[in-house]
Amino acid sequence: MDEKIIVTNRRALTAKYGQAGLDQIRTSVAALVDADAKRSVKGRLIFLDDGRAMRRFGGHAVTDATNPRQNKAAIDAIFRKENPDYLLILGAPDVVPHQDIANPLFDGTGDPDAIAYGDLPYACDVPYSRDIARLKGPTRVVGRLPDLTGAEEPSYLLGLLAHATSYETRDVAEYRSYFGLSAQSWRNSTSLSLTNIFGDAVKLVLAPPAGPRHAASRLAPLSHFVNCHGALADPTFYGEKGRVQPRAMTSDGIKGKIRPGTVAVVECCYGAELYNSVALAAAIPICQRYLEQGAYGYFGSSTISYGPARGNGAADLITQYFLIAVLDGASLGRAALLARQRFVQQTAELDPVDLKTLAQFSLLGDPSIHPARVESPTGLPQGIEAADANRLARRERRAKLRDMGRFLAGSKPTASRPAPRARRSPAVLAALEGIAREAGMASGQEFAAFTVDTPQPSRGSAAKTAVHASRYYVAVRQPRDDGVRVAAVAREFNNRIVGYRIYMER
Repeated sequence: MDEKIIVTNRRALTAKYGQAGLDQIRTSVAALVDADAKRSVKGRLIFLDDGRAMRRFGGHAVTDATNPRQNKAAIDAIFRKENPDYLLILGAPDVVPHQDIANPLFDGTGDPDAIAYGDLPYACDVPYSRDIARLKGPTRVVGRLPDLTGAEEPSYLLGLLAHATSYETRDVAEYRSYFGLSAQSWRNSTSLSLTNIFGDAVKLVLAPPAGPRHAASRLAPLSHFVNCHGALADPTFYGEKGRVQPRAMTSDGIKGKIRPGTVAVVECCYGAELYNSVALAAAIPICQRYLEQGAYGYFGSSTISYGPARGNGAADLITQYFLIAVLDGASLGRAALLARQRFVQQTAELDPVDLKTLAQFSLLGDPSIHPARVESPTGLPQGIEAADANRLARRERRAKLRDMGRFLAGSKPTASRPAPRARRSPAVLAALEGIAREAGMASGQEFAAFTVDTPQPSRGSAAKTAVHASRYYVAVRQPRDDGVRVAAVAREFNNRIVGYRIYMER
């Protein structure tokens, strides 16, 4: 049985790099497979467009490299037959596409992202769907090593493969030191996140005044947590103080300053967008600058993400959960799966902002890399080889994660579908007006209503007695002079608003 499957598209890589480039990539992948074998992980490379290979898995070859449905079906076939512990997607979205998940917040006027691109569906054992509510129970460990979108020679991807091949697990103490960067306006929220992860926020750097250039010594810690503004197809993150948004970090500004082994979590809008820097004649994305320099993993968002100015929610939480899992000794891929599952677990119902957050955050990096070594409190049983013990423990973990994902899929209420038009009570209208005013929105702000879909509980389940919202109301607008979007989410129960949250565009 193969424990790690590496998937890519031969025709797409050949179209980008020619046969010689493809041969170089295959040689580098073979070196990675050999290195993994020495780490007690058996793996192989599968071309999703290889008809003979896919028939052996009981699936169909991908005939259109850009087709999300075909790629999802091919990967599902591999899991049904092989059920690997790790899936590594090799290539940018012009080789193996992100999935085209519909963004429940999109209405054409507020949140502009019609699609919340990401790799979440590849981590779910359900058929292709664009409805994020069907993808709330991930079960698989998945990561992506992306080449440069639109590239014509493979040196960037070869470098990433070399980093994955030669990685070394470090003592967890090396990841306890951190670089934290936040927009000044969100210092309270980011301080809380850092305290939850590391126990303090004393090293938090605020932008402004910091940035866009940072000394190599400041960036030297191996754990990075960034909570700033990002923008579409932009190699820059921005800070914020009042209505001023100066540059906080740039792709070129961190060149040569990221230590190999770094793990970064980034809340910024478009912080993990793999835009075509070649066609745009722009610097490569910040996420890919991290990987280029040997960062082991980068967990970020492909589209506009949200979080509160104070307290934690949405992007704050899923990023925290990922880094906490890494510090507990998880592989990068397991950390991503744990973060997604914990994010779903932590709220009674997944509102539209929660659902978009779940969809848009993905892991860039080899999922089998274990950055931090955490010593086990118990030794090996007598007569058991370390490699065999590791395999057994890994399979047990995968089984538990699979059970948890299926439980979440069958039990968690979601609000992804617009609710039928219905008369709103005077109490609801008055409450929504007050929430809009607090969020800085105009009087008479329209809120979209969403139905809460609650799975049928199993017989004897405690979920029978749970009390769920009647519906959710959501408004996303740009009410401020600086153009920063604000999302207001209100929870209705029995014709009364019983709770609300206000998020800022990251």
